Amino acid sequence: MIISHKYKFIFIKTNKTASTSIEIALARFCGEDDIITPNDPGDEEIRKQLHYPGPQNWEAPFYDYRFRDIYRLIQRQKKKARFYHHIPAAEIKSLVGESVWKDYYKFCFERDPWDRIISFYYWRHKSEPRPPVSEFIRSSEPLLLHKYGYRLYTINDEVVVDRICRFENLEAELKSVGQKLGFPETPLLPRAKTSFRKDRRHYRDVLNADDQEKIAHLFAREIQLMNYQFDPS
Repeated sequence: MIISHKYKFIFIKTNKTASTSIEIALARFCGEDDIITPNDPGDEEIRKQLHYPGPQNWEAPFYDYRFRDIYRLIQRQKKKARFYHHIPAAEIKSLVGESVWKDYYKFCFERDPWDRIISFYYWRHKSEPRPPVSEFIRSSEPLLLHKYGYRLYTINDEVVVDRICRFENLEAELKSVGQKLGFPETPLLPRAKTSFRKDRRHYRDVLNADDQEKIAHLFAREIQLMNYQFDPS
């Protein structure tokens, strides 16, 4: 997640939408007062190699620490987060205040749910033996995509961001956002979290008819909102 006071934007980080790569690209334009939440060590190494700003200004102030937080700091060297990478809009709004929330340009990315499910499947099960795809779809795990997607950019079931960008038009969307915000150049996407999936088949070649319907039911709100349709071709 990024809050840029320099360019007055809030990037809400959804899951399995290239959000880590987007976040790294956006860090290029952040100033020292902006808020950038931490990523996994491997992704932070990518950001470091690009000489982009890393995690900053995300920690909770010490007066907000409780006994458990102090214990974790001493024993695990783990700071308490005020902001974190998949923080929902409601929490961000509460932390930044009404004025910043209204004035800043808020955006996120969404993805075709059939494609997103397959990506998530390979992310959760990086190596064999993997459970059957149909079994995975009928487990509770796909609901995490709703939690770290739709629920992040809505409050009380109402969309509260200024723009929901499409993963399918990733580079064009970023270019458009950059122009809107006045970036001096187009954000360049690095490749993050891409080495775990070897099977690159289209989702239509992986999902059966029951799988398709189950996903359509689980993500009905996202499908209606973004006008997604299952691609049979």
